[in-house]
Amino acid sequence: MSIVEATATAGPANARSLYTDLAAQVRESGLLGRRYGYYWHKIAMAVAAFSAIWVGVFLIGNSWFQLLLAGALGILLTQFGFLGHDAAHRQIFRSAAWNEWTSRVMAGFAGLSHGWWKTKHNKHHAAPNQEGKDPDIGPGVIAFTPAIVAERSGFAGWFARHQGWLFFPLLTLEGINLHVASVSPLFARGTSRQQRVESALVALRLAAYVVVLLLVLPPGKAGAFLGLQSAVFGLCLGGSFAPNHKGMPIVPPTTKIDFLRRQVLMSRNVRGGPMVDFALGGLNYQIEHHLFPSMPRPNLKRVQPLVRSYCEAHQVRYTEVGWMESYGIVVGYLNHVGLRARGPFECPITAEYRA
Repeated sequence: MSIVEATATAGPANARSLYTDLAAQVRESGLLGRRYGYYWHKIAMAVAAFSAIWVGVFLIGNSWFQLLLAGALGILLTQFGFLGHDAAHRQIFRSAAWNEWTSRVMAGFAGLSHGWWKTKHNKHHAAPNQEGKDPDIGPGVIAFTPAIVAERSGFAGWFARHQGWLFFPLLTLEGINLHVASVSPLFARGTSRQQRVESALVALRLAAYVVVLLLVLPPGKAGAFLGLQSAVFGLCLGGSFAPNHKGMPIVPPTTKIDFLRRQVLMSRNVRGGPMVDFALGGLNYQIEHHLFPSMPRPNLKRVQPLVRSYCEAHQVRYTEVGWMESYGIVVGYLNHVGLRARGPFECPITAEYRA
């Protein structure tokens, strides 16, 4: 059975009502309501911790103990990134303007551009893991699809065959990559004035960061502080996104699929307690987040039983694995993506529609 035949088997009327019925149940549950207390507490704690770290930097002075604060700052900036993500999805406030400015400020703490990231992230949410539409699986240093691997030879081909083992070391550079991407609109043609201003402010924030470090520390220690902080930030932030879709089915460019299956079948949840919730910023409930992106982060855990039972009742595969297992899946997939003759989309999705 081809993908087109499988889609037709599902029936357009049934496909349309599948998400509509679930959304109605979720609205009735009240879990789409704002959680102001939760978010004000998170923002206040993050700002207080940020201030405390910099007070510590000035108090400690010229010492290698600064590297402890560098690691803590990398973890904290990841939390600012999560808050910026939540605000960009309008999870925090009812007001679109309040959410947008909160996202700008929170992302600014992390040295990221709200405008650049939101444009890219919206495309991902619209078509997760779909070739030609999801920028998160587009061509880059890492090859996420067999088609990209097939185009590479020589050293690039060797790299693609071993990229799973290199993925997490490369994540230590992801912070720098995101900073560069956030500033790049300054030099791109056709960039809006608002985006240029935002990128300029991010560039100013990054420059001020380096200047302050050089005022407190000699160049060697300042470089070590900056390097460790960037590595921890990239590893934590990249590591929070990696388990969500990598190794899940890749959707061919022209395939059409209903909203619920598009979001559920290409997403993976990660089991765990409060530590996993903190480390992944609530993105461990990726299925629920993709189905209801404006739902406040603390409510994702509460809506999970409803979503999971609904998917089981309608025979839509709901994927959830352990934290370390999810990373093992990512490494294994990336090391073998070029060896998979069958499309990773076809087998599991067709099975869902046949059911």
